[in-house]
Amino acid sequence: MYTGYYGFNAKPFQLSPDPRFFFGSRAHNRALAYLRYGVSQGEGFIVITGGIGTGKTTLVKNLFDEIRSSQSGQIVAAQLVTTQLEADEMLRSVVAAFGLPYEEVGKAVLLKRFEDFLREQAQQGRRVLLVVDEAQNLPVQSLEELRMLSNFQIAEAPLLQSFLLGQDEFRETLQDPSMEQLRQRVIASCHLTPLSDDETRDYIEHRLQVVGWRRDELCFSNDAYTAIYRYTDGIPRRVNAFCDRLLLYGFLEEVREFSAEAVNTVGQELAQDDQVVSGGRTARGGRSILRVSHAMEQRLVELEGALETVLKYPEWQDIQMDRLERRILQLESAIQPLRHQLVSLDRRLDDLLSDEATTTNEPPPS
Repeated sequence: MYTGYYGFNAKPFQLSPDPRFFFGSRAHNRALAYLRYGVSQGEGFIVITGGIGTGKTTLVKNLFDEIRSSQSGQIVAAQLVTTQLEADEMLRSVVAAFGLPYEEVGKAVLLKRFEDFLREQAQQGRRVLLVVDEAQNLPVQSLEELRMLSNFQIAEAPLLQSFLLGQDEFRETLQDPSMEQLRQRVIASCHLTPLSDDETRDYIEHRLQVVGWRRDELCFSNDAYTAIYRYTDGIPRRVNAFCDRLLLYGFLEEVREFSAEAVNTVGQELAQDDQVVSGGRTARGGRSILRVSHAMEQRLVELEGALETVLKYPEWQDIQMDRLERRILQLESAIQPLRHQLVSLDRRLDDLLSDEATTTNEPPPS
């Protein structure tokens, strides 16, 4: 809607990860350096953690683009977006992620099939990389299964390398006493933090430049950038969501120079939406609409990842369709509180309008 108004060639603040928009903040550059180091070493585990919306998936997509452009087919990489996978299901998912047959066979056959695949790639001078996203969802037994897969070797050279991406709680999982052997295989780890005030400004301008931003068509005051940071805490996905709403507001109000006042107007609208719609505690335990919206965003990103996998590996549809169904159910659980809140809001608005009409129609006092 607003892309044509501001002369953009695409939406600058889309929520789905896109390596074109990768922004190298201090934390993200450090994490990318660890990933590159891991690729150069060709062994062990690299662990990247960070809160929801801090850019872990975009980071990996950027790495995959680098691998495709610079490694000339020397690395065979696959990405696995996980849910609550048990150990045997994890093995089956890994096998399927690399396009190998997985149906109607037992664990021993799957292990042999995967080992043969790893050896074949090594003989052809290629290394195999597995990226596991949303690793915080994995039970300890499934993580142990991943560690066991790293035992495949030829002349003491490992045949499989794994990168583990997870939210904050994954760091706690790794501290479990049963994770000692896996921790010993971790050659580097990094935690993604939100953007700083200055980085938030650079992040916004970077994404705008990618889509053909012209300063004579759109500009922000220094105070506007500061206000955006205050409302988003420098979390990239929140910045995207807020700026998308801000540009929509600008289109509707014909604003081309955003001041702190305009940013505050949008921020207050969002805050009012949160306060009015939530109206206290909900039937699901009192989550505010803001928290619910963040949950919905996360579920939608997970759905996109699962759909990408289905399109990339049609033979894996049975497993992925099951996950899609589960994630849709999870999305439904996030939508349900909103539905109740909106119904409650609608009723309250009707009551207010009714009260106002009654007051208006009352005869004046004699």
